[in-house]
Amino acid sequence: MNQTRTFLMFALFAVGYLLFLAWEKDYAPPPVVAASTSTSATADGSVPGAIPSASTASSSVSAIGNAGADAAHAPAQLISITTDVLQLTVDTRGGSLVHADLLAYPNAPRTRKEPSPAPTTLLDNDPTEYFVAQSGLVSSSDTAAQDQPNHQAVFESAKTTYTMADGQDELKVDLTWQDAAGLKVTKTYSFKRGSYVIGLSQRIDNGGNQPWTGNAYQQLLRVAPVATGNWLTNMSHPELRAFQGAAWYTGEKFQKLPFKDFKEPKDQLDSQIKGGWAAMLRLYFFAAWIPPADQTEHYVTETINPDSAQPHYLIRAVGPALSVAPGQSTTTDARLYLGPNVQGTLDAIAPGLNLTIDYGMFKLIAVPMHAVLSFLDGIAHNWGLSIILLVLLIKGATWKLTAVQYKSSAKMRKLAPRIQALKERYGDDKQKMQQATMELYKKEKVNPMGGCLPVLITMPVFYGLYYVLTSSLELRHAPFLWIPDLSAHDPLYILPIIYALVMLGTQWLNPAAAGMDPAQAKMMKVMPLLFTLMFAFFPAGLCLYYAVNGLVGLGQQWWVTHHVDRDDTLKAA
Repeated sequence: MNQTRTFLMFALFAVGYLLFLAWEKDYAPPPVVAASTSTSATADGSVPGAIPSASTASSSVSAIGNAGADAAHAPAQLISITTDVLQLTVDTRGGSLVHADLLAYPNAPRTRKEPSPAPTTLLDNDPTEYFVAQSGLVSSSDTAAQDQPNHQAVFESAKTTYTMADGQDELKVDLTWQDAAGLKVTKTYSFKRGSYVIGLSQRIDNGGNQPWTGNAYQQLLRVAPVATGNWLTNMSHPELRAFQGAAWYTGEKFQKLPFKDFKEPKDQLDSQIKGGWAAMLRLYFFAAWIPPADQTEHYVTETINPDSAQPHYLIRAVGPALSVAPGQSTTTDARLYLGPNVQGTLDAIAPGLNLTIDYGMFKLIAVPMHAVLSFLDGIAHNWGLSIILLVLLIKGATWKLTAVQYKSSAKMRKLAPRIQALKERYGDDKQKMQQATMELYKKEKVNPMGGCLPVLITMPVFYGLYYVLTSSLELRHAPFLWIPDLSAHDPLYILPIIYALVMLGTQWLNPAAAGMDPAQAKMMKVMPLLFTLMFAFFPAGLCLYYAVNGLVGLGQQWWVTHHVDRDDTLKAA
């Protein structure tokens, strides 16, 4: 019966944890932010209102990207940029990055039919998948938006194609803009071999006769992913189950804002942050603007056209005020990360960037577990085998602890007929029944809670592994036997069925369960089916862990139960 309680406790903890996450999301106090200025915006992120700057002064930034009708119809040219790891498209309108393919990460598992699938797309200017990285400069004067070098201004490029040649370590792409008054802006993107970090510099040369004052800004703009398949496909799709939204780092704290909460005023970001960054996250990959660490910027989030069928979601960082005298020049810098979420490598790019792999409250367990899995993969060279080895390691470390649980369960099973006899003797007298039961436990030296302690100790490990196995980039498209992708569901549903059989085997080792409540008994009968349905949508890597863990546990329980029965037989003889 203790094993029955173990299953129920597991389910109770799972439900309780999910309820805790829901409560925290709905009722946790929002981050302390400055008062937000309400603005409306166009679908491309243009904001026709004043936004407070990151300057210590009380000045403000005038319309970011509020281009007029002429500028809106000005021709734009697409520039192709290819490095060893990125395939990019830059729109000369604003010099915005409107498409990014990650060449080392295919968008589907490699198979015999498809040995070279297309690369994963991170940025995309397709309306249904819209996700772009924009930047620009805005003047604090009354200059019209179409006369500013913002993300709607049309830049010029010397070439339409740039390629990092073999042996070339760095590639630079210049885009230029100039107005009639003599203000010239050169936007330069720089790329380094093997790096997903893109350098951005904006050089301002004031060839006019009036000082130029304004601000530099960077922003990410995207739409939320839309479920297009059937119910089963959407439920088992890793991307649709994962967090989708904006994230930022304050220099001390990592915070996230899912797309569904963008419309809530209390959740909006509107803060002065130093040493931070702003990102848009998806499963396994993300984009992040990283301003200079010593610079205070004004960060905001906003929903563009919130009442439309497909709203656009924006996170922006506005730099401190700039002033360029006539005949003088100045340069602003920022970095853009477009790439994979590889644990242990991101903090070298910017402090706190590793937090984009968010393990929540189980970080202290999940991070070491990921390190162990990575070490095992270095030995096994297969993530499926690494998961099996991890199960064996954990089972070995907790063998004695779980043996206590199974021994307690075996003894409780043997006492089941006697407990049933006590129930028949005392009927509805629950107090006498409880006293007699406790005396029986004391006489037979059985601890009815012996099966609960191991569950309480190992439960955090299971949750930590859940986050690791559902968030680790290494499992993406990792094959194992009949499974082409450990990050997706088992295509043949073999692992969920194995786990259901494990549960049935566990129930077989715990027959009768005389003290069980009838409702509880009915629940136990349907639990294998419920777990099979639940695991059918889980990543195959996670199902593999639980299936192997269940098989090893079932074998251990049978062994312990066998020895308890044998010892009792020897004593009786």
